[in-house]
Amino acid sequence: MTSLRKLGSSDLQVFPLALGGNVFGWTADEAQSFAVLDAYVVAGGNFIDTADGYSAWVPGKEGGESETVIGKWLASRSRRDDVVIATKVSTHPSYKGLAPANIKAAAEASLRRLGTDHIDLYYTHFDDETVPVEDIITALDQLVKEGKVREIAASNISPARLQASLDFSEREGLARYVALQPHYNLVSRDTYEGELQDTAARAGLAAVPYFALASGFLTGKYRPGATVESARAESVSKYRDSERGQKVLAALDEVAQEHDAQIATVALAWLASRPTVAAPIASARTVEQVPALVAVTDLSLTERELAGLTEASA
Repeated sequence: MTSLRKLGSSDLQVFPLALGGNVFGWTADEAQSFAVLDAYVVAGGNFIDTADGYSAWVPGKEGGESETVIGKWLASRSRRDDVVIATKVSTHPSYKGLAPANIKAAAEASLRRLGTDHIDLYYTHFDDETVPVEDIITALDQLVKEGKVREIAASNISPARLQASLDFSEREGLARYVALQPHYNLVSRDTYEGELQDTAARAGLAAVPYFALASGFLTGKYRPGATVESARAESVSKYRDSERGQKVLAALDEVAQEHDAQIATVALAWLASRPTVAAPIASARTVEQVPALVAVTDLSLTERELAGLTEASA
């Protein structure tokens, strides 16, 4: 049984790999989504990540589809007490931004879609710099006081705004961010490393990186000359066609062969080893993709292998 990790300063105990819900109701229909969720939980997983805006970017979608699918799965499986549900506010077309009234209304809508009376981890999805951090934290604190949210977290926020938020929470004795969800992976390191990571480390925040597999590039299936039928194929071309991307794939290939592991598993293992990282987020459209993700809990890379991957990604 894989040991769960304490999420920052919170009481939440999470599996070292968070299952991304961005594909649920988008590239994975309800039946596929249920099967993926079942497979993840059977493997010991308990940390499910979604957002109220998933998948509003798709023509014909309204946003909230992922939460709705997860809510139906929770109800049909009676698994609410077995899992940690993380969702986010600010991108649903009907609830954009982080004005206090919007945070409250968006949270209520998420609770309805999820079919639950509380959200375990509630992120500000994208910071809204038109709203003072004091107003955002106060609104989130009210949700915690009402028992509708257990812990709060941030994503896509500047180091300065993150620090100001933490300072206000400390000063006023209000709910405090316990986690940060940065864009971070082997081919995108400067999106987290540096001042943002340093701020998180000083504050004892747990990092839960998104795009952990660089939209699928770090699975190894996107290679020069290869044609992949995927909604994400275009977005990974910048990695596939770069010298850095090819160096990273070559290093991943070598380590994966050494351990008889999937390339995706190795990429996740490198990320899981990084300072502050508690659990990378990765999504699966089919049940067949789940084993490579959860296998990260059983893969231990040597210091030499980790250093080689770090060097290749520099």
